[in-house]
Amino acid sequence: MYRIFLVEDDEVIAAVIQRYLEGWGYTVACARQFDRVVQEFAAFDPHLVVLDISLPFFNGYHWCQEIRKISKVPILFLTSASDSVNTVMAMQLGGDDLLSKPFELQVLSAKVQALLRRAYDFGPSAALLTCGGAVLNVSDGTLSVNGQRVELSKNEFRILQILLEHKGQIVSRDTLMNRLWQTDSFVDENTLSVNVGRLRRRLEAAGLTDFIRTRKGVGYVVEG
Repeated sequence: MYRIFLVEDDEVIAAVIQRYLEGWGYTVACARQFDRVVQEFAAFDPHLVVLDISLPFFNGYHWCQEIRKISKVPILFLTSASDSVNTVMAMQLGGDDLLSKPFELQVLSAKVQALLRRAYDFGPSAALLTCGGAVLNVSDGTLSVNGQRVELSKNEFRILQILLEHKGQIVSRDTLMNRLWQTDSFVDENTLSVNVGRLRRRLEAAGLTDFIRTRKGVGYVVEG
C-alpha cells in the first residue's frame, strides 16, 4: 500500500484530498506543523508527496529542496497560479509534476498513479531510517543530519543502518561483524571498533553527540 504525504495548509482542501485518495486505497498523512515539514516527511517515509506551493513559514519550493537533500521520492506540486514561471521553477527545484487549482480530483488521482507507476514499477521504494535529526536513505546510500549531508564510508554506512534498523535495541558486536563482513574468516574485533569510532566522530562533527552508545561487554545501541 502506497503512502502519500500531503502538504496543504487549507484544512478543507486537505481533508477532501485525503478522503479521496484514501478511497483509492492509499495511506495519506497530512502535514500538521508547517515549520517542520521535513521532520514529518521523514517520520512518515512516504512513497509520494503532494506539495502546495503557497504555505506558512516557507513555500513549497523551499520544502521541495529540503526533501531532495534526503530523498528522491516523487513530488507533485499544487499551485493556484498556472503560469509558466511556476511550472519551470517547480521542475528545476526537483518537482516531478504540477497541478493547477482548481482541479478535478480524477485528474489528481491520475497524476498520482502515473508518478507512482513511473517511480516504483521497476524497483522497491526508498527506505528512510530516522532518529534525532539523522536521516539515512538506504536506497541511495546517503546520510543527512538536520538537512546537512554527511559523508560516510561503506562500512560506516552499514553500521549506522544496522543500528537504526534496531533502534532502541542493543546490537551485539558479533551481529555487526557478521552483517558487515558476512564471512567465516576471522576478522579482528579491533576493525569493528575502529569503524565505530570513525562513525562516532563524523556524527559528533555534525552535532550528534552520544548518538551511538556502548553497552560494555554486549554491543552498541542507538536510542530513539
